Amino acid sequence: MMMLLSIGLPFLFGLSMLFGKRIPNRAIKMALIVAMQAVVTLCGLAVIFGGPASTGKYYFTDKLSVGFTADGVSRFFCAIVTVAWLLVTVYATVYMKHEGHEERFFLFSFLTEGAMLGAAFSDGLISMYLFYEMVTLFSMPLVLHSLSAESVAAAKKYLYYSIAGAFLALFGIFVIGVHADTLDCVVGGTFTEVTPLVAVAVFAMCLGFGAKAGLFPLHGWLPTAHPVAPAPASGLLSGVIAKAGVLAILRTLFFTVGPEPLSGTWVQIALLCFSLLTVLMGSMMAYQEKIFKKRLAYSTISQISYVLCGLFLLNEAGVEGALWQILFHAFVKVGLFLCAGAVIFLYGKTKVTELKGIGRQMPVTFICFTVLSLSLIGIPPTGGFFSKWYLATASLATSGIGALSWIVPVVLLASALLTAGYLLDISIGAFLKEPETTEPIKAEPAAMKAVLVLLALIALAGGLFAAQTQGIIASVM
Repeated sequence: MMMLLSIGLPFLFGLSMLFGKRIPNRAIKMALIVAMQAVVTLCGLAVIFGGPASTGKYYFTDKLSVGFTADGVSRFFCAIVTVAWLLVTVYATVYMKHEGHEERFFLFSFLTEGAMLGAAFSDGLISMYLFYEMVTLFSMPLVLHSLSAESVAAAKKYLYYSIAGAFLALFGIFVIGVHADTLDCVVGGTFTEVTPLVAVAVFAMCLGFGAKAGLFPLHGWLPTAHPVAPAPASGLLSGVIAKAGVLAILRTLFFTVGPEPLSGTWVQIALLCFSLLTVLMGSMMAYQEKIFKKRLAYSTISQISYVLCGLFLLNEAGVEGALWQILFHAFVKVGLFLCAGAVIFLYGKTKVTELKGIGRQMPVTFICFTVLSLSLIGIPPTGGFFSKWYLATASLATSGIGALSWIVPVVLLASALLTAGYLLDISIGAFLKEPETTEPIKAEPAAMKAVLVLLALIALAGGLFAAQTQGIIASVM
């Protein structure tokens, strides 16, 4: 019951935003929105701590069904979605005063959260695909929020790329449905061997679902969409919504087909090569980019492919590293985009070259930005260090992939150096360089500062309490 509530309430709360204009007092309206989001988070936490559970199934045919389950993976993604959404909602109650059309933003924010939770709890490919498509349709209005020509074009691009990827995935589901006895998610998968056609289907599914995660060659929407979306939407798109593709790939490889029959095949080698190319390409593009939010968007392309690289190793150690990266990238990237949003909210600055000396005017924001950047780079004792460590060691211990076993850690190290270059350059300029213009100092609103500090503390706590974090991650699979 609680699982269905956690999925259904965001849809209900989202639809209630249609009547938001009837509440004239903005403070009361924002307090109600935060309260509703807190209820969703509490329901999610109740499912997480309630242990494994499942609902009944609704069967369309003997193979096509919709149902939900709370296994380790579901609860892991539920925790990330609900906690990140709560923090972003608190931040957005202040920030969206800058953007306007608040009811519309929160309408689609709640609907997208419900779709994300539906995808997380889905117990088979059909229900997961259904909610995966909902995530695309409900999050697209967050991109076009301003209704400018640029945002409309970016939203169309996001929609076209996502639908193209979803159709590739749907082709794979058709093939799997013909060759498998069930489309339910089963730990370890249901295949003992794969035919050439099934191998092509798995490759198409990973490539298609990878569009949401920014995997090359379907990554082009991401650096276009993120800069034009409001900062809270950018944070959710990058840190959380993009993980819908990761979740779908995880379910495909480890709960539908199974890693064993795919290990050492051309599918694994090709997917690893695509992920490594994406890691390196995203970092290099971010290093050259001068627009603040666009630099963070290119960074997302790179960092999420760290996750995909871990999954494509097709072993337990790789999944462990991927889960570390999923967890800390979510909160770190949300925090980085919200830092960018604070700068836009107070000073309207959008380019990296405009940030000289701004750390003296916004010390809390840029201290948090620096801590979050260190985690994204992988500097101990932040949580991001451990994700890179587990991914590199997992690759070196993987057999059957030839030279890729050592190429993976080399590429990850090169990407980390580039990440340091494009993020710490901002921090150094913000604190150590003289501002080009003198502007009155404006204080960040308390809600913004509180959210940023919490996100920075999460990035630190993951590393300082690595043993406890490791125990949580080990229980997922």
